[in-house]
Amino acid sequence: MGGVTRDSAARARWRRRYLSLGWGEWTAAAVFAVVAATVVVPRLDARAALALWWALAPLLLVLVQAGAYWLLARSWVGRGAMPPRVAGAFRVCRVLGPPVLLLGAVGVLANHPAGVAEALLVWAVWVFGMVEYLNYYVVRLAYPVAHWAREVTRWRRPRLVLDLQAARGTDARP
Repeated sequence: MGGVTRDSAARARWRRRYLSLGWGEWTAAAVFAVVAATVVVPRLDARAALALWWALAPLLLVLVQAGAYWLLARSWVGRGAMPPRVAGAFRVCRVLGPPVLLLGAVGVLANHPAGVAEALLVWAVWVFGMVEYLNYYVVRLAYPVAHWAREVTRWRRPRLVLDLQAARGTDARP
């Protein structure tokens, strides 16, 4: 009985952490969108505003996917593998990420802001979207600040990628 209690307590901790991560990603997406729409875009000319939205779209997409992943993962953490249909959806997201990032970059280039500050802001947003994609689908980049330099050099797989790999064993497709 003690093992079940420990496992239940550990699962409950992971579920709370995943809840926080999921809502955190969705909150970040909402804050980026609201701040862009209400604070930043009104200060930009039309071309720079359009470039900002092209840069922001991939970031928002990754943040929404990430939030969904953490919230959905609460159902299988400590119990089993990611369900095959969920894994399929995230595999599609993984494949579509680079073309979406490329499309965002093309949109930024097509509407490139004339001002240096605006251009730096727009490209910083786009780069942040790319880093978020890499963090979820390629290599884990998010660590506590105090441990970041040591941990990031270990080139660990992101939790989402590990869950996708574990789901392959439960997936009936070849």
